[in-house]
Amino acid sequence: MSIPASYYLTLSAVLFSIGGIGLLVRRNVLVMFMCVELMLNAANLAFVTFARELNDVGGQVVVFFVLVVAAAEVVVGLGIIVAIFRRRVGATADDVHVLKG
Repeated sequence: MSIPASYYLTLSAVLFSIGGIGLLVRRNVLVMFMCVELMLNAANLAFVTFARELNDVGGQVVVFFVLVVAAAEVVVGLGIIVAIFRRRVGATADDVHVLKG
């Protein structure tokens, strides 16, 4: 017995919506960062679902590249976040101007 693709796509849409709402509502930089990662993983789930339904590995290749970009984003993003938090302990997304020279 197989789970229908519509269940996976519904889960993907729900996860993407949670990530989008979290990105818009929260001001903590780390939480916003996790919401972006949640949105990327929701898109990956949709790509894998379509790749499975179409019997094509193209969606899985796209997922691989999305994961590579997400890993690079984590490295650069966490570097910026650590730089902000070293200057201010309770930093929010509005405190990016602190990084100016």
